Amino acid sequence: MIAIVDYEAGNIKSVTNALERLGVEFTLTADPDAIRASDKVVLPGVGNAAAAMASLRAKGLEPVIRSLRQPVLGICVGMQLMCRRSEEGGVACMDIFDCEVKRFAPEPGIKVPHMGWNTLGNVSGKLFRGLPAKPYVYFVHSYYAGLCPDTVATCRHGSTMFSAALKYENFYGTQFHPEKSGAIGETILQNFIAL
Repeated sequence: MIAIVDYEAGNIKSVTNALERLGVEFTLTADPDAIRASDKVVLPGVGNAAAAMASLRAKGLEPVIRSLRQPVLGICVGMQLMCRRSEEGGVACMDIFDCEVKRFAPEPGIKVPHMGWNTLGNVSGKLFRGLPAKPYVYFVHSYYAGLCPDTVATCRHGSTMFSAALKYENFYGTQFHPEKSGAIGETILQNFIAL
């Protein structure tokens, strides 16, 4: 059973739809016991990091997530919340991944948010098993996690190279949206389910 953490951070419908297409059993929950008892946990997210972190804390879920030993996948803002800190609202996050989240700096001809399809580079690890060397995935974000020892995939937007995916112990994160990334994204979700 996969627990999708329900903390009012958006993007939940696209994640549940993707898991339904894969025929995976899941529950949408904010119950700490159900989250702890699940085989895997997905922390989705779209929106403001400070508001999302406040919602997690209000529901008492920050220590629950930090204590998990099963595979955990943070998507977009869900991944950013597992970093040390975010410039979005100047909020301290869960400090699982050893990096900070920053806003893309303005650049001539480069749009923010970074929205649309882009190529991953420097891909490594079990999440990307069976994929081409430079998979093509879908992004929507104005903030990014910097490069760090936990980086397992990179992407470039303008002159900024950032962490497109992170891994530390049982925690995984994707800045892109696997649930919106077609066959490549389905393979990534299947690889997570198979962990």
